[in-house]
Amino acid sequence: MLKKISLTLLYTAAAIAIYLFGDTIMNWLQHSTNVPAIILVAILMALFPIIPYPIVGGVIGAALGPLLGALVTWIGSTVASILMFAFVRYGYQDWGNRILHRYQKIDKLNSLFERNAFLAVLFARLIPFIPSFAVNVYAALSRMSFLSYSVASSLGKIPSMLLFVVVGSNAVTDPKSILTTVLIYSVFLAISLAAYRWWRRRSGKRLA
Repeated sequence: MLKKISLTLLYTAAAIAIYLFGDTIMNWLQHSTNVPAIILVAILMALFPIIPYPIVGGVIGAALGPLLGALVTWIGSTVASILMFAFVRYGYQDWGNRILHRYQKIDKLNSLFERNAFLAVLFARLIPFIPSFAVNVYAALSRMSFLSYSVASSLGKIPSMLLFVVVGSNAVTDPKSILTTVLIYSVFLAISLAAYRWWRRRSGKRLA
């Protein structure tokens, strides 16, 4: 009980701090070169998305460049998702169940997880309109192993993190290339959606 109260207080305090000092944090990200500190801030900003994480990724990309920025942004998002998974699975499952009721289409994940939990998480990460937070919580409440979730989630986050930082970096160095980047990602997204639908049809036939 004491552990749950302590975690709740810590979670609440961090969320309040980001809400109050969000602008200051973003300004610091634009000018800092302290990579370990930026990674820590990226983790916190991903855990508490008061400021949309694509914006955070864009700022980091503009500050550190596309390669290092992508790595830092990916680490921040990946670690945050793993922490949220552990937070729900090992302490707050009742809270996680209440959160899931807010997502009306979450039942669709159930059949996907029954077919292949690893691919379900991987595809969910590749498709941006599936809420990342809902995927974290749902996976934590499922029977999916910690290792499988960590690997699938980490791999699935790579394309979107690259997009965020490349757009942010190009906005500063080469604004004209932003359209090309978005078009390339759109093609990748279309391929991912096609693969996802093919997998669903194939899985459905197997279950029939």
